[in-house]
Amino acid sequence: MSQDEYFSVHAHLKINVEILSHDEHVPSNVEFEREIPISFRIASACSNLDSNIENELNALHHDNSQALSKCLHAQSEKINLLLGFMLAQQDDPKLRHQTETFGASSLTFITKTSFKKGQHIRLKLFLEHPHSAIYCYASAYSCEERNGKHAVGAKYIRLQDNDRDVLIRAALHQQQKLLRQRTLERDS
Repeated sequence: MSQDEYFSVHAHLKINVEILSHDEHVPSNVEFEREIPISFRIASACSNLDSNIENELNALHHDNSQALSKCLHAQSEKINLLLGFMLAQQDDPKLRHQTETFGASSLTFITKTSFKKGQHIRLKLFLEHPHSAIYCYASAYSCEERNGKHAVGAKYIRLQDNDRDVLIRAALHQQQKLLRQRTLERDS
């Protein structure tokens, strides 16, 4: 699947945006793998484990093993709370922005700073569902002025495959949430 085939959803994710200085370069794939902070590696691994056991937990519900399922879910929530605390330490308020849209190939965000097409940025994305954080690089592909601010579109250029899967799950979750909300509004 090419990057252009992924869909984006309108949702606000907390992100950190750091413009690369003139003496910095986008790392090679090998350099990128080495520079990913350990907390982001742990977040990615935990998110993948959560995804893998979700089906197993659903099967437990069907086997009338609700007590075991609830216990495992509670343990997972505890780990997510600790992970959330650890990841909060990686969030730099000076670099903080919110996405307008995000997907598995790109995102858009609003900023006071104008970006040039092709400008490289280092990103940290903080997701609530699945609870995770992603460290990656992107390249600005658009910058539109809006009421004195700028809407910047950026495509990922260094992103782990596991993190792309996390972004797909997060986008699907947001889409399902929106569909449920519309159904409730229509029914009331």
